[in-house]
Amino acid sequence: MSDRSMRGTRLGARSLESDTGVQPAARQDVIYNCPNGHAIVVPLSIEAEVPPLWECRCGTMALRKDAEVPEEKPSKPVRTHWDMLMERRTTAELEELLKERLELLRSGALSRRSA
Repeated sequence: MSDRSMRGTRLGARSLESDTGVQPAARQDVIYNCPNGHAIVVPLSIEAEVPPLWECRCGTMALRKDAEVPEEKPSKPVRTHWDMLMERRTTAELEELLKERLELLRSGALSRRSA
């Protein structure tokens, strides 16, 4: 039992495997130029699809060297709660519902806390 114990090693702190004979994946250095004058070098795998834009450390989007600015994809306008409500009800229906609720509230049939 004692010859199988791991005395003198810090479990979880170090790996017992060695890096000998291990070849890292082939890489390429991709250069991005920021409009603020920063140059970014990103090591990527040769097999990876290289994006034309990369976020710079200053927060702006940097363009890959020797690349053109890609076309922006059309985006949907943001739908608000009001937009979704107006898809289900008309203004006349909403005014009628408001009138009914106010009548219930004023008559005391509806408490203000449960409204």
